[in-house]
Amino acid sequence: MKKFNKVVSTVMASALAMAMLAGCGDGAAQSAGSGSGSFKIGAIGPLTGAAAAYGNAVVNGAQIAVDEINAAGGINGYQIEYKSEDDELNAEKSVNAYNSLKDWGMQVLVGSTTSACSIAVSENTKADNMFQLTPSGSAEDCVKYDNVFRVCFSDPNQGIASAQYISDHNLATKVGIIYDNSDVYSSGIYQKFVEESAGKNYEVVSAEAYTQDNNTDFSVQLQKAKDAGADLVFLPIYYSDAALILTQANTMGYAPTFFGVDGMDGILTVENFDTSLAEGLMLLTPFAADATDDLTVNFVKKYKEKYGETPNQFAADAYDAVFIIKTAMEKANVTPDMSVSDICDAVKGAMVQIEASGLTSSKMTWAASGEPNKEPKAVVIKGGVYVSAE
Repeated sequence: MKKFNKVVSTVMASALAMAMLAGCGDGAAQSAGSGSGSFKIGAIGPLTGAAAAYGNAVVNGAQIAVDEINAAGGINGYQIEYKSEDDELNAEKSVNAYNSLKDWGMQVLVGSTTSACSIAVSENTKADNMFQLTPSGSAEDCVKYDNVFRVCFSDPNQGIASAQYISDHNLATKVGIIYDNSDVYSSGIYQKFVEESAGKNYEVVSAEAYTQDNNTDFSVQLQKAKDAGADLVFLPIYYSDAALILTQANTMGYAPTFFGVDGMDGILTVENFDTSLAEGLMLLTPFAADATDDLTVNFVKKYKEKYGETPNQFAADAYDAVFIIKTAMEKANVTPDMSVSDICDAVKGAMVQIEASGLTSSKMTWAASGEPNKEPKAVVIKGGVYVSAE
């Protein structure tokens, strides 16, 4: 990184102090480091709009990790500067956010939060040879380049694991599916779920698609599942659409078990949604806030104190992401004065050698493909909160 003379360093320090006092608004530097002697980590996600529960959770979870790492002495003795940008769940805006962070001096990216945005940004990180770790971008193509890794399960793995879980726990005899055919995340999980369901102890009796152009009326899809006798409806979709589906199912008097994946996480935060309708809803997620291990208990306590709500899986993924970056950077002995490209080469090499323990798994390893190896977990909504499903 560039070295600044004493005057410029003083100005920079003052500017950083002002940014900290100003709070954590969109694009604000949320953790100040030590000028040119610090690592710059950026984060991108939907901080506003329909998927804001995801993006804000990622930004907040990463912030807690940054604070803890800085308090403990940083990475290889260097502090972290941390900054986030809003992409509004829009791929083009995610690329703009990346460019803004790049201009800021970002050396490593935590993001993007969602699949389509992460894929779009990866074209740029590949061209720049910047290390990218998406906490929650689950589409297969999110990690198609060798500089991109992920914390979460891929879409195929979520589809396969969901089918296995439903079968292993005898949750249904007949399954209906409602999925978003316009979304790579949803359609990818759907395809693998159907493939894995062949030969299981339940039957897929309906599979109805919709798109984001017609995501306000799900009566046709729900009626077909109901008429087919589906006692469980699989929803590999995001929580905002799921809230409408549960509301409309209730109006129809249809009350199957609803089962989702990580995109369902956030449904309890939907404005004007009657959360009692989510009672009994199940979802696969690598994080359960009611877990009793020390790491989870401490994280949940800090998150509630700082942000006034219970953290979801996206927050946990992002928290783990920052600590994974720390572990890989320390394994590779990188320093802030190295180029973005040299840091990337060193860190991606270290990723296939490290073993990490975090909120989302007690043991995580990575293949050169960028895919993590860890066990899935499930939660169920009871009394308006997520609890571990056994």
